[in-house]
Amino acid sequence: MVAGKVVPRTPARRRGLPAADVVELVTVAARGWPPVESEQLGGWTLRAAGGFTSRANSVLVLDDPGLPLQAALERVTAWYGERGLPARVQIAAEKDAILAGRLRERGWTAERHALIQVGALAPLADREPDERVLLHRAPDEQWVSLYNRADDGGLSDAARKVLAGGPSVWFATVLDEDGSPVAIGRCVVDGRWAGFAAIEVAPRRRRQGLAQAVTGELARAALAEGASAAYLQVERDNAAARALYERLGFADHHAYFYLRAPQD
Repeated sequence: MVAGKVVPRTPARRRGLPAADVVELVTVAARGWPPVESEQLGGWTLRAAGGFTSRANSVLVLDDPGLPLQAALERVTAWYGERGLPARVQIAAEKDAILAGRLRERGWTAERHALIQVGALAPLADREPDERVLLHRAPDEQWVSLYNRADDGGLSDAARKVLAGGPSVWFATVLDEDGSPVAIGRCVVDGRWAGFAAIEVAPRRRRQGLAQAVTGELARAALAEGASAAYLQVERDNAAARALYERLGFADHHAYFYLRAPQD
Protein backbone atom coordinates (compact mmCIF):
# COMPACT_ATOMS: atom_id res chain seq x y z
CA MET A 1 0.00 0.00 0.00
CA VAL A 2 1.41 3.42 -0.95
CA ALA A 3 -1.43 5.83 -0.13
CA GLY A 4 -3.27 6.87 2.99
CA LYS A 5 -6.74 8.15 3.67
CA VAL A 6 -8.51 10.78 1.62
CA VAL A 7 -9.08 14.21 3.20
CA PRO A 8 -12.77 14.35 4.21
CA ARG A 9 -15.10 16.70 2.36
CA THR A 10 -17.02 17.85 5.42
CA PRO A 11 -15.03 21.08 6.06
CA ALA A 12 -15.73 22.30 2.53
CA ARG A 13 -19.45 21.67 2.93
CA ARG A 14 -19.49 23.38 6.32
CA ARG A 15 -17.96 26.53 4.87
CA GLY A 16 -20.35 26.60 1.93
CA LEU A 17 -17.53 25.82 -0.48
CA PRO A 18 -17.53 23.34 -3.39
CA ALA A 19 -17.45 19.78 -2.07
CA ALA A 20 -14.74 17.58 -3.58
CA ASP A 21 -12.38 14.89 -2.42
CA VAL A 22 -8.64 15.14 -2.84
CA VAL A 23 -8.43 12.71 -5.75
CA GLU A 24 -10.95 14.70 -7.79
CA LEU A 25 -9.13 17.98 -7.24
CA VAL A 26 -5.67 16.54 -7.82
CA THR A 27 -6.87 14.98 -11.08
CA VAL A 28 -8.56 18.15 -12.32
CA ALA A 29 -5.57 20.30 -11.37
CA ALA A 30 -3.25 17.96 -13.27
CA ARG A 31 -5.40 18.20 -16.41
CA GLY A 32 -5.33 21.97 -16.09
CA TRP A 33 -1.52 22.12 -16.02
CA PRO A 34 -0.53 19.33 -18.42
CA PRO A 35 3.03 18.17 -19.07
CA VAL A 36 4.63 18.08 -22.49
CA GLU A 37 5.24 14.34 -22.16
CA SER A 38 4.07 11.67 -19.76
CA GLU A 39 4.24 7.94 -19.11
CA GLN A 40 2.01 5.70 -17.05
CA LEU A 41 3.42 3.46 -14.37
CA GLY A 42 0.35 1.72 -13.00
CA GLY A 43 -1.54 4.39 -11.06
CA TRP A 44 1.38 6.81 -11.24
CA THR A 45 1.85 9.34 -14.04
CA LEU A 46 5.40 10.44 -14.80
CA ARG A 47 5.27 14.00 -16.13
CA ALA A 48 7.91 16.20 -17.76
CA ALA A 49 7.97 19.63 -19.37
CA GLY A 50 11.59 20.67 -19.65
CA GLY A 51 11.75 21.65 -15.99
CA PHE A 52 8.99 24.29 -16.19
CA THR A 53 7.33 24.10 -12.74
CA SER A 54 7.34 21.18 -10.36
CA ARG A 55 3.67 20.47 -11.16
CA ALA A 56 4.52 19.54 -14.74
CA ASN A 57 7.77 17.75 -13.82
CA SER A 58 6.81 15.33 -11.08
CA VAL A 59 5.02 12.05 -10.50
CA LEU A 60 1.27 12.28 -10.03
CA VAL A 61 0.10 9.59 -7.61
CA LEU A 62 -3.48 8.36 -7.99
CA ASP A 63 -3.12 4.65 -7.25
CA ASP A 64 -0.59 1.87 -6.78
CA PRO A 65 2.29 1.89 -9.30
CA GLY A 66 1.78 -1.77 -10.11
CA LEU A 67 5.35 -2.62 -9.05
CA PRO A 68 7.10 -3.06 -5.73
CA LEU A 69 7.91 0.42 -4.44
CA GLN A 70 11.68 0.14 -4.86
CA ALA A 71 11.33 -1.00 -8.46
CA ALA A 72 8.89 1.83 -9.15
CA LEU A 73 11.26 4.41 -7.69
CA GLU A 74 14.14 3.06 -9.75
CA ARG A 75 12.02 3.45 -12.88
CA VAL A 76 11.01 6.98 -11.85
CA THR A 77 14.59 8.03 -11.14
CA ALA A 78 15.81 6.62 -14.45
CA TRP A 79 12.98 8.26 -16.43
CA TYR A 80 13.70 11.71 -15.06
CA GLY A 81 17.45 11.19 -15.32
CA GLU A 82 17.06 10.51 -19.05
CA ARG A 83 15.54 13.99 -19.32
CA GLY A 84 18.11 15.75 -17.17
CA LEU A 85 15.56 16.37 -14.42
CA PRO A 86 15.50 15.53 -10.72
CA ALA A 87 13.00 12.87 -9.72
CA ARG A 88 10.11 14.35 -7.74
CA VAL A 89 6.85 12.90 -6.46
CA GLN A 90 3.87 15.16 -5.76
CA ILE A 91 2.44 14.36 -2.34
CA ALA A 92 -1.08 15.26 -1.19
CA ALA A 93 -0.34 15.61 2.51
CA GLU A 94 -2.95 13.30 4.04
CA LYS A 95 -3.89 11.14 1.05
CA ASP A 96 -0.29 10.13 0.41
CA ALA A 97 0.94 10.05 4.01
CA ILE A 98 2.02 6.40 3.92
CA LEU A 99 3.90 6.82 0.66
CA ALA A 100 5.56 9.97 1.97
CA GLY A 101 6.81 8.11 5.03
CA ARG A 102 8.29 5.33 2.91
CA LEU A 103 10.04 7.81 0.62
CA ARG A 104 11.47 9.76 3.54
CA GLU A 105 12.89 6.51 4.90
CA ARG A 106 14.77 6.21 1.60
CA GLY A 107 16.22 9.71 1.87
CA TRP A 108 13.74 11.65 -0.27
CA THR A 109 13.44 15.23 0.96
CA ALA A 110 10.44 17.58 1.08
CA GLU A 111 10.33 20.87 -0.82
CA ARG A 112 7.91 23.44 -2.27
CA HIS A 113 5.00 23.25 0.13
CA ALA A 114 1.73 24.54 -1.32
CA LEU A 115 -2.04 24.51 -0.94
CA ILE A 116 -5.01 23.83 -3.16
CA GLN A 117 -7.80 26.27 -2.35
CA VAL A 118 -11.41 26.17 -3.51
CA GLY A 119 -14.19 28.72 -3.82
CA ALA A 120 -17.57 29.33 -5.40
CA LEU A 121 -17.27 30.63 -8.96
CA ALA A 122 -20.36 32.83 -9.32
CA PRO A 123 -19.40 35.38 -6.63
CA LEU A 124 -16.16 36.12 -8.49
CA ALA A 125 -18.16 37.30 -11.49
CA ASP A 126 -20.76 39.19 -9.43
CA ARG A 127 -19.56 42.61 -10.56
CA GLU A 128 -20.06 44.91 -13.49
CA PRO A 129 -18.24 43.79 -16.66
CA ASP A 130 -14.83 45.42 -16.92
CA GLU A 131 -13.93 46.40 -20.48
CA ARG A 132 -10.31 46.92 -19.48
CA VAL A 133 -9.84 43.15 -19.22
CA LEU A 134 -8.94 41.59 -22.56
CA LEU A 135 -9.53 37.84 -22.92
CA HIS A 136 -7.59 35.64 -25.32
CA ARG A 137 -6.83 31.98 -25.88
CA ALA A 138 -3.02 32.02 -25.90
CA PRO A 139 -0.35 33.85 -23.89
CA ASP A 140 0.77 36.73 -26.13
CA GLU A 141 3.98 38.68 -25.57
CA GLN A 142 2.31 41.35 -23.45
CA TRP A 143 0.91 38.67 -21.15
CA VAL A 144 4.26 36.88 -20.97
CA SER A 145 6.13 40.09 -20.12
CA LEU A 146 4.27 40.34 -16.77
CA TYR A 147 4.34 36.65 -15.93
CA ASN A 148 6.70 36.06 -13.01
CA ARG A 149 7.93 32.71 -14.29
CA ALA A 150 9.17 34.20 -17.57
CA ASP A 151 12.80 35.27 -17.84
CA ASP A 152 14.52 37.84 -20.05
CA GLY A 153 14.22 35.45 -22.98
CA GLY A 154 10.50 34.99 -22.47
CA LEU A 155 9.05 31.50 -22.20
CA SER A 156 10.37 28.22 -23.55
CA ASP A 157 8.30 26.21 -26.01
CA ALA A 158 7.62 23.70 -23.23
CA ALA A 159 6.36 26.43 -20.91
CA ARG A 160 4.02 27.78 -23.58
CA LYS A 161 2.63 24.30 -24.17
CA VAL A 162 1.93 23.84 -20.47
CA LEU A 163 0.26 27.23 -20.15
CA ALA A 164 -1.89 26.76 -23.26
CA GLY A 165 -2.73 23.15 -22.40
CA GLY A 166 -5.88 22.00 -20.66
CA PRO A 167 -9.50 21.46 -21.70
CA SER A 168 -10.45 25.13 -22.26
CA VAL A 169 -7.90 27.82 -21.41
CA TRP A 170 -8.43 31.57 -21.11
CA PHE A 171 -5.85 34.32 -20.59
CA ALA A 172 -6.68 37.80 -19.34
CA THR A 173 -4.68 41.02 -19.70
CA VAL A 174 -5.21 44.59 -18.55
CA LEU A 175 -3.19 47.23 -20.39
CA ASP A 176 -2.10 50.62 -19.10
CA GLU A 177 -2.66 53.79 -21.11
CA ASP A 178 0.75 53.37 -22.73
CA GLY A 179 -0.10 49.82 -23.82
CA SER A 180 2.01 48.07 -21.19
CA PRO A 181 0.41 45.17 -19.28
CA VAL A 182 -0.49 45.91 -15.66
CA ALA A 183 -2.45 42.76 -14.75
CA ILE A 184 -2.76 39.23 -16.09
CA GLY A 185 -4.42 35.93 -15.23
CA ARG A 186 -5.09 32.42 -16.52
CA CYS A 187 -8.12 30.18 -16.13
CA VAL A 188 -8.71 26.64 -17.37
CA VAL A 189 -12.27 25.31 -17.53
CA ASP A 190 -12.81 21.58 -16.98
CA GLY A 191 -16.40 20.49 -16.40
CA ARG A 192 -17.67 22.08 -13.21
CA TRP A 193 -14.22 23.38 -12.29
CA ALA A 194 -12.44 26.60 -13.23
CA GLY A 195 -8.77 26.64 -12.24
CA PHE A 196 -7.12 30.03 -11.71
CA ALA A 197 -3.40 30.72 -11.99
CA ALA A 198 -0.86 33.43 -12.82
CA ILE A 199 -2.86 36.25 -11.24
CA GLU A 200 -0.24 38.98 -11.46
CA VAL A 201 -0.45 42.76 -11.02
CA ALA A 202 2.36 45.23 -11.77
CA PRO A 203 3.79 46.62 -8.50
CA ARG A 204 2.84 50.21 -9.36
CA ARG A 205 -0.82 49.23 -9.86
CA ARG A 206 -1.43 46.98 -6.88
CA ARG A 207 -4.33 47.55 -4.48
CA GLN A 208 -6.44 49.11 -7.24
CA GLY A 209 -8.81 46.17 -7.78
CA LEU A 210 -7.10 44.83 -10.89
CA ALA A 211 -6.73 41.28 -9.54
CA GLN A 212 -10.46 41.23 -8.80
CA ALA A 213 -11.20 42.59 -12.28
CA VAL A 214 -9.10 39.88 -13.93
CA THR A 215 -10.57 37.03 -11.89
CA GLY A 216 -14.05 38.44 -12.43
CA GLU A 217 -13.83 38.39 -16.21
CA LEU A 218 -12.18 34.98 -16.26
CA ALA A 219 -14.93 33.70 -13.97
CA ARG A 220 -17.54 35.16 -16.31
CA ALA A 221 -16.04 33.22 -19.22
CA ALA A 222 -15.91 30.02 -17.14
CA LEU A 223 -19.54 30.39 -16.04
CA ALA A 224 -20.56 30.74 -19.68
CA GLU A 225 -18.96 27.32 -20.31
CA GLY A 226 -20.91 25.70 -17.49
CA ALA A 227 -18.41 25.78 -14.63
CA SER A 228 -19.64 26.42 -11.08
CA ALA A 229 -16.65 25.86 -8.79
CA ALA A 230 -13.18 27.37 -8.62
CA TYR A 231 -9.77 26.21 -7.45
CA LEU A 232 -6.24 27.52 -7.40
CA GLN A 233 -2.82 26.52 -6.13
CA VAL A 234 -0.69 28.79 -3.99
CA GLU A 235 2.60 28.47 -2.14
CA ARG A 236 2.04 27.98 1.56
CA ASP A 237 4.36 30.84 2.54
CA ASN A 238 3.03 33.40 0.03
CA ALA A 239 1.14 35.49 2.58
CA ALA A 240 0.22 38.28 0.15
CA ALA A 241 -1.33 35.90 -2.39
CA ARG A 242 -3.18 33.96 0.29
CA ALA A 243 -4.63 37.19 1.69
CA LEU A 244 -5.83 38.17 -1.80
CA TYR A 245 -7.44 34.80 -2.41
CA GLU A 246 -9.14 34.88 0.98
CA ARG A 247 -10.70 38.22 0.04
CA LEU A 248 -11.90 36.61 -3.18
CA GLY A 249 -13.64 33.85 -1.20
CA PHE A 250 -11.15 30.98 -1.47
CA ALA A 251 -10.32 28.67 1.43
CA ASP A 252 -7.80 25.88 1.94
CA HIS A 253 -8.86 22.43 0.76
CA HIS A 254 -5.67 20.43 1.26
CA ALA A 255 -1.91 20.80 1.42
CA TYR A 256 0.60 19.25 -0.92
CA PHE A 257 4.35 19.26 -1.46
CA TYR A 258 7.05 17.43 -3.38
CA LEU A 259 9.51 14.77 -2.30
CA ARG A 260 12.76 14.83 -4.21
CA ALA A 261 15.03 11.85 -4.74
CA PRO A 262 18.40 11.90 -2.98
CA GLN A 263 21.33 13.07 -5.07
CA ASP A 264 24.04 10.55 -5.88
